[in-house]
Amino acid sequence: MKTIERDIFDAKILIVDDQEANISLLEQLLAETGYTSVTSTKSPEKVFEMHLTQRYDLILLDLQMPVMDGFEVMKALKANHDDAYLPVLVLTAQPNHKLRALQSGAKDFVSKPFDLVEVKTRIHNMLEVRLLYKRLENYNKVLEQTVLERTAELRESEARYRSLTELASDWYWEQDENMNFTKISGPVSDMLGIHIGTLTGDANIEESNGDESSNTQLTGWDEAERRKLQAIIAARQPFLDFVFHRNETDGLQRRFQVSGEPMFDGNCRFVGYRGIGVELIGAIHSKNEAN
Repeated sequence: MKTIERDIFDAKILIVDDQEANISLLEQLLAETGYTSVTSTKSPEKVFEMHLTQRYDLILLDLQMPVMDGFEVMKALKANHDDAYLPVLVLTAQPNHKLRALQSGAKDFVSKPFDLVEVKTRIHNMLEVRLLYKRLENYNKVLEQTVLERTAELRESEARYRSLTELASDWYWEQDENMNFTKISGPVSDMLGIHIGTLTGDANIEESNGDESSNTQLTGWDEAERRKLQAIIAARQPFLDFVFHRNETDGLQRRFQVSGEPMFDGNCRFVGYRGIGVELIGAIHSKNEAN
């Protein structure tokens, strides 16, 4: 893997100046320092298209040029919204232009006539910041893509889980911390003889015979089994293959088997239960036969 120092010397640099002497001086300085990818132009009007194609890591930009000055070049570069970081180091002999250049988007400046040590130091420092910025930007893109991929995998896994639970059981259910039903898959109402008023957090369980005088007692359920299951849930414990009975009004007894587990959020706060259930078909018999 390349080090940041090697990346700095391999960075793509563009020199923009209308004076050939300045270009030659900077090219020689950069070459002697070890920079390997240096381009130059005396046509400021071409800079935008060149940067759009090459994505320079650093642009050494003279401010005073004919046809198009450095401020106009920076304005054109800023129109490229894909590049949030404008990698411009301005070259100026006018002290009063420095503040305006920074306000226009330049990241740093070098005064003319050049102090070669200062030029090398500012170029190196600016490239280091630029490349670290690019690494962070690339890391964020990779992280975003990873999140998207993991989210898709999670949704697919959840879909497979739901599919398997539907194949392995007669119904799937979820309840919130107040034991209101929030999700149901399967004919749970018909099997258990309950009516779910809503699945959005205000679920009411009513007797299947239409008697609305009570919404807590479920006709036909074995009360001892029901109390045992309630105690398990109150203790926030999981339960596996819990069997309970329900007597129908026509004298038939039905047996059901349910499994469930408590759910907790990232702060370990109890948020409800989820589970599956099946009817034990082979256990259906009449009450008289049971006696």
